[in-house]
Amino acid sequence: MKTTWKDIAPVPTHQEFLDIVLSRTQRQLPTQIRAGFKISRIRGFYTRKVKYTQETFCEKFQAILDGFPRLQDIHPFHKDLMNTLYDADHFRIALGQVSTAKHLIETVSRDYVRLIKYAQSLFQCKQLKRAALGRMATICRRLKDPLVYLEQVRQHLGRLPSIDPNTRTLLICGYPNVGKSSFLRNITRADVDVQPYAFTTKSLFVGHFDYKYLRFQAIDTPGILDHPLEEMNTIEMQSITAVAHLRSAILYFMDLSEQCGYSVGDQIKLFHSIKPLFANKIVYIVINKIDVRRPEDLEPEYQEQLQEILKAEDVEMLQASCTTTEGVTAVKNAACDKLLAERVAQKLKSGSTSATPGGRLGDVLSRIHVAQPMGGVRESFIPDAVKDLKKYDKNDPNRRRLERDLEEENGGAGVYSFDMQRDYTLADKEWNHDKIPEVWNGKNIYDFVDPDIETKLAALEDEEEKLEADGYYESDESVEDAEDADNRMKADLIREKRVLLRNEAKNRKSLKNRAQIPRSAKAKKLSQMEKGLDSAGYDVDAASSRARNQSQAPRGRTSTREANDDDAMDVDSPHQALARAKSRARSTPATNRRLDGVTTFGNRDKAERLAKLGQKKMNRMARAGEADRHTTASLAKHLFSGKRGMGKTDRR
Repeated sequence: MKTTWKDIAPVPTHQEFLDIVLSRTQRQLPTQIRAGFKISRIRGFYTRKVKYTQETFCEKFQAILDGFPRLQDIHPFHKDLMNTLYDADHFRIALGQVSTAKHLIETVSRDYVRLIKYAQSLFQCKQLKRAALGRMATICRRLKDPLVYLEQVRQHLGRLPSIDPNTRTLLICGYPNVGKSSFLRNITRADVDVQPYAFTTKSLFVGHFDYKYLRFQAIDTPGILDHPLEEMNTIEMQSITAVAHLRSAILYFMDLSEQCGYSVGDQIKLFHSIKPLFANKIVYIVINKIDVRRPEDLEPEYQEQLQEILKAEDVEMLQASCTTTEGVTAVKNAACDKLLAERVAQKLKSGSTSATPGGRLGDVLSRIHVAQPMGGVRESFIPDAVKDLKKYDKNDPNRRRLERDLEEENGGAGVYSFDMQRDYTLADKEWNHDKIPEVWNGKNIYDFVDPDIETKLAALEDEEEKLEADGYYESDESVEDAEDADNRMKADLIREKRVLLRNEAKNRKSLKNRAQIPRSAKAKKLSQMEKGLDSAGYDVDAASSRARNQSQAPRGRTSTREANDDDAMDVDSPHQALARAKSRARSTPATNRRLDGVTTFGNRDKAERLAKLGQKKMNRMARAGEADRHTTASLAKHLFSGKRGMGKTDRR
């Protein structure tokens, strides 16, 4: 449950609201648009302006609505306290006006976005945007009074004490100037103003203290006068609200010396007047200022009235003096003890509807299991060494030797080093200082130590000797039959075939996107061709003679082949020459596009001039605009040029 509202954001005035929203819209969105842009771009520009302004307004209004508490969601004590201090109806009306303004701005934005959607020019879009922002600003200006009121409520809420209505609480009430604030200052560290006149405390004060390792809060309420509830002012109503709604122990203070300015009879009458508010609460009557006058010194009629209250209302009486601090701690302890017992009893009663008999107490006891040892009661056992142990005496020559004595004998601290392996319990004392690590490779060596390791090792060696004598470890190569050899050979062939298939698939995949015959491999030797045809089963003589004849035919080249190059097959066939000629023709244009279709040079110049004029509009439309995220030259020179001084650079 939220009990403090110090984190509520400040509420700006209507003028600050407009400055925040409009400046944010100006900073976050583009600010330039030109008539040469497409109408769809202009509409989008101004639609974005209107929508962003509406979203900013609604975001700020929603933050105000979420920051303030809703009266139906908070504790009745806080609800009545806010009603007493601020008038709940006025508070609801102010928040309702903010919510209504939020919905009106959303409606205005929706209507004007629909109108901008069908605007036909930049001027029309701009005027619609101005009208939308103007109506939003008018709605915000009408919130002048509600915003001022909500800011005052926020400031006052932030100054209220943080009161938890569900924790352990001592509530101090009574007539003004009877010593309530002095008692609070004595039992807590609260900085309460104490003065010798009435109504010094005008609001609730809270102090905290610890008792039996638990945190308690003590609340000092303003003084209450004995008159009807309708005639009580705001100060008194705070006390009535706290007494009525807080689960606490009530400490009703009385001043029998009448130094407060009110008689004992009036204080008794006030107790009877507010008695209905004490229902189901722990009530104490605290007689203060006993250093001046005690209950035994009262008139008989007043003593009888006090006794009637104590007997009829199940009320206890305590005595204290805040001036001499006599009995202050006793009053605090008695109230805290009874409050703790009452809270425990209420928690146990709250589970009475549980299926377990006894309510919540029985439910808890049913989950508890107390383990008892089997075989009767086990008696305590004390070793004899402990029974015979003598008290250590430094002057006794037969005392037991401590490590401190050894340290003093061997040079003292910093010289003597404690032998940690001296008292190891091993079979042989000589093993205590063996260099065996406790941990090896992250494992504890002792976990792998087996006391029967030598016996098991001897049994294992005997078993190995027997197996070796029986020929268990003899090689099987000499007795391997022909069937096993055949199986091994077939397995080797299968492995080789699998490797060949894998390599072939790998090569096929690598050549998938390549030319079948690379350019570097087009020229082949005649001997290579003959070898390939021969391996394929074709006649080699006819193909080789035809290749030799083509290579010896003249091709129009000036150079002649050498005799040792007869084996080469780098020959240009007629088909290759025709393809080379086609590629050259394809690379050169058939006609000159600059002169094609133009009869005279004058017509050609005119056509070029018209083409330039037609390009002008395209160049103009392609100029950089505000939406192109380019920092134009139209910037304030004093902000973006020269050295910056030591002062601030924010000029917005």
